[in-house]
Amino acid sequence: MNLKLPLLLGCCLFAAITACAETSASLDENAAGKKKADVYITTADRQQSFNHTTQKLSKTPAFESVITLNSKVKFQEMDGFGAAVTGSTCYNLMQMTPADRAKFLTETFSDKDGLGFSYIRISIGCSDFSLSEYTCCDTKGIENFALQTEEKEYVIPILKDILAINPTIKILGSPWTCPKWMKVNNLEEKKPFDSWTSGQLNPDYYQDYATYFVKWIEAFRNEGIDIYSVTLQNEPLNRGNSASLFMGWKEELAFVRDALGPAFKAAGLDTKIYAFDHNYNYDNMADQQQYPVKMYDDEVAAAFLTGAAYHNYGGRREELNNIRQKRPDKELIFTETSIGMWNDGRNLEKRLMEDMREVALGTVNNWCKGVIVWNLMLDNERGPWREGGCKTCYGAVDISRDDYKTMTYNSHYYIIGHLSTVVKPGAVRIESKGVAEKGLMYSAFDNPDGTVAFVLLNEGTMEVRLTVTDGKNCVDCVVPAKSVASYRWKK
Repeated sequence: MNLKLPLLLGCCLFAAITACAETSASLDENAAGKKKADVYITTADRQQSFNHTTQKLSKTPAFESVITLNSKVKFQEMDGFGAAVTGSTCYNLMQMTPADRAKFLTETFSDKDGLGFSYIRISIGCSDFSLSEYTCCDTKGIENFALQTEEKEYVIPILKDILAINPTIKILGSPWTCPKWMKVNNLEEKKPFDSWTSGQLNPDYYQDYATYFVKWIEAFRNEGIDIYSVTLQNEPLNRGNSASLFMGWKEELAFVRDALGPAFKAAGLDTKIYAFDHNYNYDNMADQQQYPVKMYDDEVAAAFLTGAAYHNYGGRREELNNIRQKRPDKELIFTETSIGMWNDGRNLEKRLMEDMREVALGTVNNWCKGVIVWNLMLDNERGPWREGGCKTCYGAVDISRDDYKTMTYNSHYYIIGHLSTVVKPGAVRIESKGVAEKGLMYSAFDNPDGTVAFVLLNEGTMEVRLTVTDGKNCVDCVVPAKSVASYRWKK
């Protein structure tokens, strides 16, 4: 794939298919003993955009700086990388011609003919990037559960298109709010709270809300869509979102222990459950610090929890490692970050470097098994959005309302693509060390198919020359200034 201009569709898609075909050919050459690595490079100035070449492997390093990979030192197994397929994303995709939509989805999700995005997030009911505010049970009584228009006409058709391209895609579901009839103003007064924004889940409805999750998973399964994982609540400490629900750690603990965990077990569901799903700094609430660890302290609740999910709108990514040190038996995933007007989101010169450091490699190197960014696609007016939601967010890709064809590829598309194109689900992160130069950051993986993946960020203003060795093969890397490079080769 070769996205040489910020606004480009047909060319980049043709190049994506060409690059992947070349990848298959080079892996065949490896099998035949010709020993080549596939290389993908993106520069912050867009002069190179997923530019694909092959690099001959050698037995000795050509450069003085050497990074050594050690497969004997293993870290986490990877689930995948991707973006949120929100209602707004699906709406924009449905405005494209069927041919253009198929090409874009193939370019993004195909492991053979595209970047191989492998993990996506969808909302359980509405999110702040839905076409309306709703849940799947807005009439009181859990017997009234039903999928709504947004699922039936937008989300499910797009998910089916994606699954046809990548049948192994993992799907994470997150609720932004419970049905309003389950809400109360607080847990002391327990007065009805008729608002999409804020409120708390009435403990009297814990069992009904657990049934709601089960029915939602089963409804998608009936459509041929398996839900791999869920979080208990999107941003549980954020009362201000257009659709939101406050759930402190004590509430999430009680809900998963007494209702959701047992409901999943009774229904025979193996869907993973992740706690928290919010910021590194716990929104600076003293009583909510290290939220998931407090939940894990209850052995019954902990048994139902796979791990915890994080966002990066507050705090530092080192918190991931802090949580890992306290509970190494529990998984970590990164489930949301956005670019927007507040962080110069369309400036690739700035965002590619920072997002690769803080989101892509930064979370992976701090034990995250999966990395998911926010909206896969918004329009060039940052929508569709709703009052009370984010009006200043950009998508990983922005599509023009004028023709629903012309696209701008932003940093989040690149950072996910540079991981997903070489690091495959089931890969294990391995030790990589030897060069500690300022501005360089990297990570290495053993893929299930016997290939090695290596992803490197060069934030410096000078080209970097170094050799990466797996102990058997050497890859001599010439990495441009302010760029990201991904490598994959057969051992």
